[in-house]
Amino acid sequence: MHEELLRLIKDRGLLLEKEIFDLLNSLDNPQSAKNFLEGLERYSGEKMITRSMLAHHSSYLKQVVSSLEGQDKTRVENTFITLGLHLEVRKEEKIISMPLKSLERSYQIFTADTKTDKKLTVGDFVGNFRARYSQLQRMLMQRPDLSSLMSIGKISSNRQQLSIIGMVREKRVTKNKNIIILLEDLTGEIQTLVRADKGELAGIAHELQLDDVIGIKGSGNRDMLFIQDIFFPDAFLAEKSRFEEEICIAFLSDLHCGSDRHLGDSLQNFIAWIRSNDPLAHKIKYLFFVGDNVDGVGIFPGQEHVLKLKSMKEQYALLASYLRQIPPHITMFMCPGQHDAVRVAEPQPIISAAYASELYTLDNLIQVTNPTLVKILEGQKEFKVLMYHGASIHTLINDIPELRIMKAHRTPAKAVRHMLKRRHLAPTHSSVVYIPNIARDPLVIHEVPDVLCTGEVHRLDIENYNGVLIITGSCWQAQTPFEEKVGNIPDPCKVPVLNLKTRELKILDFTDEGGESNGN
Repeated sequence: MHEELLRLIKDRGLLLEKEIFDLLNSLDNPQSAKNFLEGLERYSGEKMITRSMLAHHSSYLKQVVSSLEGQDKTRVENTFITLGLHLEVRKEEKIISMPLKSLERSYQIFTADTKTDKKLTVGDFVGNFRARYSQLQRMLMQRPDLSSLMSIGKISSNRQQLSIIGMVREKRVTKNKNIIILLEDLTGEIQTLVRADKGELAGIAHELQLDDVIGIKGSGNRDMLFIQDIFFPDAFLAEKSRFEEEICIAFLSDLHCGSDRHLGDSLQNFIAWIRSNDPLAHKIKYLFFVGDNVDGVGIFPGQEHVLKLKSMKEQYALLASYLRQIPPHITMFMCPGQHDAVRVAEPQPIISAAYASELYTLDNLIQVTNPTLVKILEGQKEFKVLMYHGASIHTLINDIPELRIMKAHRTPAKAVRHMLKRRHLAPTHSSVVYIPNIARDPLVIHEVPDVLCTGEVHRLDIENYNGVLIITGSCWQAQTPFEEKVGNIPDPCKVPVLNLKTRELKILDFTDEGGESNGN
């Protein structure tokens, strides 16, 4: 076994700490050791197998242990404990409802880990970036375009063709208009260059944001790589889920209950419709409320002058009075936004019962974090909805030249496309206030959803990106003084309704002069 293990390590160019080598060498089944090393290399993309590296891949360790049997399982478990590796994986909470009717329709909820159980340090933010890099690296490693992958620390002084996966640390433009990008991975950093005359490639380079994780193909040595192609993790929905039962889901955001510009009469129009005998209303089984459900208190200086209700409890009581009128067979999911009674830092926890106690009396309302992934199930089929209020939209529009030039606040779904492209809801460190997580960055888009729905910008916009439906929500608030000052024109009282059987999208307008239009 000893010689066979050494041969495998040499052939694959691996480096193992002594304790890990001794553990694998002690296994009764040689195939278990081989499977462990080969699987870990694919899973992590790393060649150096250390205790700290294993700590970052605890989910893989748990899979390995669960696949072992007998003495091998006991031996591995005990050794991991001795090494200080905990097999209990920190993961999103999963909630499964009772099945409904004959088709066993139900749902699963994957909420973000929002706990902060210690004082944060710089090391926590470093750990968060290392976790994010590892998550996005695994996605990029699945791309067949990235052949001859190499870690930055292994690049020699000899000129060669290669591919690397790195995080953008710096970006600058030279006097000749060339773009120099400093990339780093877990082994080192390297300067890369895109020539100004490269056309489309130069445009992509200009679009890059700090902290983007990308794959590149290029040529050069450890002093400089000349980029020939750039790859984002990107989101592709290979197969669109369609249900057998004709059920519908609807999306609302930015109700801003309590504001003196809250459009309560229009919201009552929606409630009257959903309680009516309209055939489409009868098909709605799920409602998604995507943040800023109340206007809040003290959110910005002088807010008290534009509030009709001056306390959070009053505002949430008004919200509860609306939701209480929603038919009980409709399940509602509600995540917070910056105006809700939670911390601003993302991921945001569920809305506090201390301020919104009346919401907790509603049996068909489920409070979720921001962000949250909801999977609606029908038998073996699942329809995935990713809810994210969308605080980072403004940074994306301001920092990406294409979006800034087109004034994408008018078409915010174009900014959300970049979240899917980067597989991250807030790619740049400064784009939102956030709580770091060294185990797993909760803002990474781990699973490609069928729908990514946001709020924040107060304008309904629809896009399709590689099969993913993007919905940026409307609002239930008239133009505020701040919006008037910055030139944002809201598009209120629109409700998109999606049919899960046909995937047809309809936009309903509940303003006084409302009507209906078909979406693409």
